[in-house]
Amino acid sequence: MALVLEIEFLAGFSAAATGPDNETADWPPAADRVFSALVASWAARGCEKGEAEALRWLERQPPPVVVASVASARTTPPFYVPPNDARLDRTRTAAGVFPPLRKRQERRFAVARPEESVVELRWPEAPEKPTLAALDRLAADTSYLGASRSLVRCRFRAEGDPGAAGRPTARWVYPGRLDELRIAYEQGVRPTSGAPVRAAIGADATDPPPASVFADRWLVLEHRDGTMPDLRACALVARQIRDCLMSGYGRLGLPVPETVSGHTEDGSPTRAPHLAIVPLAFVGFPHADGRVLGYALVPPRNAGLLEDETFRRVLRKLAPIADVRGRSGEMVRELTVSTPVGTAAEAAFKLTFQPRFEGSGRRSLDPGLYLGPARRFATATPIVLDRHLKERGAARVDEIRAMIESACERIGLPRPVAVVPDRHAAVEGAPSIRIEGAPAWTRWRSPAELASRQLTHAVLEFAEPVRGPVLLGAGRFCGLGLCRALP
Repeated sequence: MALVLEIEFLAGFSAAATGPDNETADWPPAADRVFSALVASWAARGCEKGEAEALRWLERQPPPVVVASVASARTTPPFYVPPNDARLDRTRTAAGVFPPLRKRQERRFAVARPEESVVELRWPEAPEKPTLAALDRLAADTSYLGASRSLVRCRFRAEGDPGAAGRPTARWVYPGRLDELRIAYEQGVRPTSGAPVRAAIGADATDPPPASVFADRWLVLEHRDGTMPDLRACALVARQIRDCLMSGYGRLGLPVPETVSGHTEDGSPTRAPHLAIVPLAFVGFPHADGRVLGYALVPPRNAGLLEDETFRRVLRKLAPIADVRGRSGEMVRELTVSTPVGTAAEAAFKLTFQPRFEGSGRRSLDPGLYLGPARRFATATPIVLDRHLKERGAARVDEIRAMIESACERIGLPRPVAVVPDRHAAVEGAPSIRIEGAPAWTRWRSPAELASRQLTHAVLEFAEPVRGPVLLGAGRFCGLGLCRALP
């Protein structure tokens, strides 16, 4: 059975542009626009959990084909509209404050007039009845597509007949798109478009976006007790967590696998990807202060480490059932990591974590914030450059860019089309590399073998959306070079 979404444009036209600065009508409507409209209906209906699961099922489906008639662009005269309200602290004139006195700007509103008012999106497989019913409820509450005057009637149905041949949609979504749209709304920013659907020779149009060598399923260690060191010391805490895991294998009398230790049997560094440990901090939100709320174990992609029974035995050995009860009354497991005074951590600490394979509900502990897919990523922790810098002045910036581009290729991603290095982070709440005149304790602390390396924050832009996690540089396995997806 095929899944069909029927969309009828009740006014006989579609008022939607292909972009915020484009006067071209979006016809036939791109499927990612339709998905965003369904998400808006989901939010307006109260964010019901079953309907969210239905949307997550839909975002995992291949791009649909579109069955639509041809359309002509409706000719409209130019409109002259005042710009948006000006901030009082940026203007001192009456013309900047009162709309009737502002200079009008020319605008044209894209409108398509189709020969047939009904459009269909078709997927090859229909879901089970509860999911189909949830999708149909969302469709029934979707009243417009594009501009609010572009009224529609929508419904989902399962259909055995393959129906008329369609064309590929221009854009579609990807796993995680629902959460991406929700986060963009809460942050008050315009979301990016969905991923373009490519039909290149030798490539399937449903190919997933490029992905890094690190897995997108993490084991989150939520902080429960103990004074958490500052985010600037995250590499030292990450190393201690890794040592704790390695000691667990020793307690069971088992060899430490290469994917955990990062070393081969003869003790030499492995060339293969291995376990990374990253901080999860309160960054990237309004009023963020950089507090570390936990850490996450990020295994290599397709390594199956978190599903490995030996690894789970190690966790059980390190994390006995503690006398603490969760919200639902169940016993929880706690992992304790400690270091004595005089070690590389510069101060003693004892931290208790609760391992979670599922989310805790705290936004800052959500791995999805770092996964994308997205075209732009920015560092939450600085990148440790792979070698010492040789150039001076403007040439040094180009040298840093080249190192970061190579670091992207090293984790399986394409080279970014733009890299902007800086001493300050573009992610709110993430500490800068250095600030002139700041006390010594504000510096980032690294393990001894990385302490002399140059650090830099950066913003990266790729030609197309890529899938994280994006961990860059020589400190990527101990929490440095962690990038957050940007809307």
